[in-house]
Amino acid sequence: PGSGSLSAPSSPVPTPMATSAEVTASNPGSGEAPGTFDEGYKDGWFSELSSMWPGQALSLKVDKILHQTKSDFQDVCVFQNEAFGNVLVLDGVIQCTDRDEFSYQEMIANLPLCSLPYEPKKVLVIGGGDGGVTRELARHKSIEVIDQAEIDGEVPRTSKQFFPKMAVGFDDPRVNLRITDGLKFLEECAENTYDAIVVDSSDPVGPAEVLFQRPFFESMHRALKPGGVVSTQGESLWLHLELITEVAKMCKDVFVGGTVNYAYTTIPTYPSGQIGFMLCAKANDGEPFSFKESRRSPPEGLRYYDEDVHRAAFCLPKFAKEALRGHLTS
Repeated sequence: PGSGSLSAPSSPVPTPMATSAEVTASNPGSGEAPGTFDEGYKDGWFSELSSMWPGQALSLKVDKILHQTKSDFQDVCVFQNEAFGNVLVLDGVIQCTDRDEFSYQEMIANLPLCSLPYEPKKVLVIGGGDGGVTRELARHKSIEVIDQAEIDGEVPRTSKQFFPKMAVGFDDPRVNLRITDGLKFLEECAENTYDAIVVDSSDPVGPAEVLFQRPFFESMHRALKPGGVVSTQGESLWLHLELITEVAKMCKDVFVGGTVNYAYTTIPTYPSGQIGFMLCAKANDGEPFSFKESRRSPPEGLRYYDEDVHRAAFCLPKFAKEALRGHLTS
């Protein structure tokens, strides 16, 4: 996932009977300190350690450390690996690699855009400082404006140097990259502005915490045109099902009369090899919206997404369907 894009969040107080998952959804990452690359680096190998996936870690051999710094917001490292190429690590968590990034970027962008019954004109990216989502959006020729709000300018700088195949999206003349607080950007934009909003965030620890909270989703709902769509990084069914369930419940309250659904993709270097997307559509006067069918042909040049993969992404395993029953609208 992309870097966090918001400033330090407020700390809402949970209700007295709130479950641990409800506390996480209202203030995810509370009490959790972000990690660093150095904490997971030992004997020439990097192990992705986090309390968000206790008892397990993906380990990659570090052939060479290419870049390491600490920005105003997070720990940033790029290293080279024989199997996956260049690897971007933010706050001790793998964000993308040369080999498998396209499976995530193509899905988070095309699941919402290809579900739209009309051609999108104006879209917004929150986070996504590596440029991968922007690259995928730029493939859609109908789009006239791609606004992007990324809080940490170090991430685009790093991506342009070490991940040029992702950062190429920044070169598109339709892209307006702003190094700013994403929530503040949303609050200041006019109501009913965007056809689609894509939130490419890191996990809810550190600067991305508020990307999983209700005020952020309410701001997105306000910024969307009627019938507009949202796609957000939605964590792993295998590791974070309670959090996903609570976020889905919250989204159903925010997108009243609209649509809330969940899909997923496979990607080897994310925890459990799988990551999902929370997809929401703002209510419109027309017929009920469904994300489960692709209505628009995908752009050229894709390697993962197509119409068959689109449909399959919504086929959840039984345990996930049971947990999310009543919280998804279709």
